[in-house]
Amino acid sequence: MLRRFFPALLMFAFAFAANAQTTLRIAAAADLTPVLPPILAEFEHATGIHAEATFQASAMLTTQIQNGAPFDVFLSADLGYPKKLIDAGLADAAGSKDSPITYARGTLVLWERHNPKMPAPGPDLLRSPDLKRLAIANPDRAPYGKAAVAALTSMKLYDALKPRIVTAENIAQTAQFAESGNADAGLISLTSAMTPQLSSSGAYWVIPKDLYPPIDQGAVIVAATKNRDAAHRFLDFLMSAPVQAELEKSGLTPAK
Repeated sequence: MLRRFFPALLMFAFAFAANAQTTLRIAAAADLTPVLPPILAEFEHATGIHAEATFQASAMLTTQIQNGAPFDVFLSADLGYPKKLIDAGLADAAGSKDSPITYARGTLVLWERHNPKMPAPGPDLLRSPDLKRLAIANPDRAPYGKAAVAALTSMKLYDALKPRIVTAENIAQTAQFAESGNADAGLISLTSAMTPQLSSSGAYWVIPKDLYPPIDQGAVIVAATKNRDAAHRFLDFLMSAPVQAELEKSGLTPAK
């Protein structure tokens, strides 16, 4: 009896050990900072595959991958940066033949600390002379920064506000600027605004989505990965209905 089951047990042990030794390295857009860690923990619990994320602006992560950084998966805050990597042969399309897989859509909001001396978050706040510093992410490096500039331009407020704009490296740092008082308000991601810390210390206004291009967020598998099977398993997990529902609760619009 033992002889019959021993090979199967041995194969199971080898498979479990292989998963336990695998560390999936994920390059993740900064808007995922409050969203991704619990998802990675759930992924490890379900598969035995440990995953670690590095959170930065999408442009900076793209540059790191171009320079050979040992990432397995890239979760961008747009479709343009991962498509650039696909075109250069540095990433594999996870969606259609030559496109990233769209895993979510982001939402831009205007967030302000509680301050009875200032207008509530909204158009009146952006037009107020009391708004001395407005934080946005670097539009040259962060998709949410591009969206912020587009929204202000659509509202015909960009030229007036440009001298008062404080530029952060990424959308997570933008939220830090606004929350810490280094800026009076910030154009940040809904994922940041919905965190317990910012929810308790301030309020936000959802920027109408017709004022800026959609923030469709794309994923690719880095071509040089040595963990291709684990990378595919993670993307399947990310696109599953329960995880997509979890993204929605955290401030992202699900892809499905």
